[in-house]
Amino acid sequence: MPVEHQLWLIPLFPLLGFVLNGTLGRRLPRSGVAAIALLFTALPAIWVVRLWQFMLSHDVLQITAAYAPWIQTSNFTVRFAFTADHLTLIMLGVITGVGFLIHLYSVGYMAHEDGYWRFFAYLNLFMFFMLVLVLAESFLLLFVGWEGVGLASYLLIGFYWTKPSANNAGRKAFVVNRIGDFGFLLAMFLLINHFGTLSFVQIFSALNRQPELHGGFLTTIALLLVVGAAGKSAQIPLYVWLPDAMEGPTPVSALIHAATMVTAGVYLVCRTHLLFDRSPFALGVVAVVGAATALFAATIGMVQHDIKRVLAYSTISQLGYMFLGCGVAAYSAAVFHLMTHAFFKALLFLAAGSVIHALSGEQDMRKMGGLWRRTPVTFWTMTAGVIAIAGIPPFAGFFSKDEILYRTFASPNHLGILLWAVGLLTAGLTSFYMFRLWFKTFFGAVRFDERDLGQVHAGEDEHDEGQAHAHGVHESPWVMLLPLAMLALLSLVGGWVGVPQALKGSNHLEHFLDPVFALTSVPENVVSADQVSHGLELGLAAASTLTALLGFAAAYAFYFQKPGTLGRRAADSSVYRLVAAKYYVDEIYQAAIVTPLYSVSRLVLVWAIDSGVVDGSGAAAAWLTRSAGEGTRRIQSGNLRSYAGWLAGGAAAVILLMTYTSLARHSTLVQHLPVNLFDHR
Repeated sequence: MPVEHQLWLIPLFPLLGFVLNGTLGRRLPRSGVAAIALLFTALPAIWVVRLWQFMLSHDVLQITAAYAPWIQTSNFTVRFAFTADHLTLIMLGVITGVGFLIHLYSVGYMAHEDGYWRFFAYLNLFMFFMLVLVLAESFLLLFVGWEGVGLASYLLIGFYWTKPSANNAGRKAFVVNRIGDFGFLLAMFLLINHFGTLSFVQIFSALNRQPELHGGFLTTIALLLVVGAAGKSAQIPLYVWLPDAMEGPTPVSALIHAATMVTAGVYLVCRTHLLFDRSPFALGVVAVVGAATALFAATIGMVQHDIKRVLAYSTISQLGYMFLGCGVAAYSAAVFHLMTHAFFKALLFLAAGSVIHALSGEQDMRKMGGLWRRTPVTFWTMTAGVIAIAGIPPFAGFFSKDEILYRTFASPNHLGILLWAVGLLTAGLTSFYMFRLWFKTFFGAVRFDERDLGQVHAGEDEHDEGQAHAHGVHESPWVMLLPLAMLALLSLVGGWVGVPQALKGSNHLEHFLDPVFALTSVPENVVSADQVSHGLELGLAAASTLTALLGFAAAYAFYFQKPGTLGRRAADSSVYRLVAAKYYVDEIYQAAIVTPLYSVSRLVLVWAIDSGVVDGSGAAAAWLTRSAGEGTRRIQSGNLRSYAGWLAGGAAAVILLMTYTSLARHSTLVQHLPVNLFDHR
């Protein structure tokens, strides 16, 4: 079978894993559930490797496999088809590779949890929908995967269904993403109206045949796609669901933040870049939203105490960097950062889970400290992730983040320098809050009582305390440490595929993606590798490195040399209270949007429709039935004279009806007789 005809196998494997564990998992031992989940996650990774080998060895830029017509009318057709190009290869590699490591880690992390089979079934379902999303050949099939990852995230975020906050977080993620999805749907309707198709190939071919098309309806479509992307990738103003998603198990956080759901919005913008290239305004909106989100989330991350929430706001901020790269048409740089971010953010979340495991469910960094000797593997691997996200060379995050900052500075966008300054400031804040997490977690005085540990083993503090296992501080098992070691290695070397020429590299990743992002309509919006100023690039790289080191120095001073001094000083600051309250965005949304909508819904749906129409119609039917029964009941009086009267009245009515019918028939007959029948002359 040709390789292109095997594309459907890549998403099929995790779907089979979901079906098997979802139907049989309750009756299988935990080892069997884990074996199914791992097998059906490893197989698509093997198929992706084969796909890489085929496309690179045969110098194939794109393959498409159309399996059957899906929707077909007289003038509109959608094929059920998968496609793969160089962008798809990178996304598939990230999803299957990092996804498999997260599954492997989960075998140990969730070992003592109820619903073990259900958890792995949901994980496999998540993988299936994300693979469908990136392999889709049309907007419609991509939307199926898009909605599917939303469903899977709802199930996984609310995995601890007995906990109200987990249920609320799942619903919040589901509802907020539906707002973004509405924009995506409107964009698809406009695409059908103007192009008559939802196929990527056909739409992009039509754009290339019409170079005069700019702005106008293309801007509207692009902005609607931005709304959808902002929902999935947690950008302003639709970011509020992602911090609450921490209610799910830690492997879920790693999967959502690193390899699947939140990358979907960035992927959508990159995949549809030809639409954005025709609208400088839409590109500008993407850049401004990305820069604003990066800075906004970084400030909140500086004051969080929950180790997972620090990483959650860090994810929002790093996604802002990716949007910034897309907004200055540096799509390759955005994908580069998406890839490296998957490595070090998965590492950071899984290492945080290892810390939580060691402390039997504790997530508050104020109750940690002094762990570097007790959990050495977790410490060293997490150190690699912290250095990578801080942007310190030669770790992966330095190369990808610096590429975005440089392309922003050199962009013809009139806000380029301002956006670069925001990105540079965000880099310093990122370094500060990540090293703050590092120092508070692993160094300083021990701030926990080991005798109080043991509420939960291998999980969160919100789990069923009936499952408690008393353990002291302990390192995680090998099944959790092996993924940490592999991700730490990727966090170190993963950025070397994109070393720029200014640093004596060849930026292989950018050249690899050139066939995907080769622009024919607005090349002036792109700063290519051949146009760069190596001196300027080195200078900007030095500036970003110095900024990261300053962030480290500040964290070292306030959380290692003199721990607690900054917190005591800042506690009385109104600015600190504002940031600690997350700028009251959730409260504003609750007061301005949620409460009014809830009140209107109660008025319209509960009082008017439910009480008025539904209950009212039921009450009216009951009244009519009761009234008819009351009238009919009077006939059954038990009086013989009454029965005789009713019988006589009924007989008279029948005779009158028969007489009337006979006369009416006779009258009709007379009217149709010939006129001369009554002529007696």
